Amino acid sequence: MESFKYTVMNELFLSELKSVDKDLLQKLILLEEHIFSDSVLDTRETNDSLDSLEAIISQCVAMISEIESPLEKAEVLLNELYFQHLFIDRYQTRWPISAYQVGKGLNQRAMSPIIKAALVTEIITACGFETDLVFIPNKIMVRLCCDEQYAIIFDAVTGESLDWAELDIRLDELEGDPTEHDLQAIDDNVALVEHLSALKNILIHEQVFDKALTCVDVILSLTPDDPLQRRDRGFLLHQLDCFKVAVDDYRYFVEQCPKDPAAKILKIQLENIDISTNVLH
Repeated sequence: MESFKYTVMNELFLSELKSVDKDLLQKLILLEEHIFSDSVLDTRETNDSLDSLEAIISQCVAMISEIESPLEKAEVLLNELYFQHLFIDRYQTRWPISAYQVGKGLNQRAMSPIIKAALVTEIITACGFETDLVFIPNKIMVRLCCDEQYAIIFDAVTGESLDWAELDIRLDELEGDPTEHDLQAIDDNVALVEHLSALKNILIHEQVFDKALTCVDVILSLTPDDPLQRRDRGFLLHQLDCFKVAVDDYRYFVEQCPKDPAAKILKIQLENIDISTNVLH
């Protein structure tokens, strides 16, 4: 008998996650509640941190209220946010799990890239600017529109902005016609998948397989039948002793990615399966 009960995802949760009426920060909080639902303390900390977020917004609004130039206003705002409110940071090889939670991340000033980007855009938007997220190889960055002619594109983690020369070099790395690289804002789902993929990896590293499985299930609801995510779900189900269910995901991955080195190994193992004893020979 399998010790871990694998259940189908809640449809109400998914419809809220895909809702156009919620912004990215609201969706990240919704995700957090879904993944870490066993912790009442985390929910309380998130609520407290949203109060502190309001305080940061109020102070930032006050700081720029007398400035007329949009560009100067934007520069003062970013300076206030990253230096006075200690948002400045550097990339880590592996972020702690707490960095993927809105409340803990904000309170400790250690936020994973997408959490940080969502919080920063929330603050800047509340200060009267148009903001969105754009993909600049190889990361998601924040675009702050000062006016119709000028925008600042910066890294949410470090606060460092790109100059035009650097932007051109990065955009040259994109495939396709360079004249069509007009920096469209990315969809919330792209940011959510990026966030969930990184969180899944750290949860696997920490061997928190049940929560990692929740992450990959949500990813597959946003990007159905992604073979690499199906492979990861198979691995997690296998770790949780749901081997019979895992086999379908393993087989799907092998069929879709036959040239992948991992698929070649799995194919041999699948040919030697004894499902009745849940053992890979």
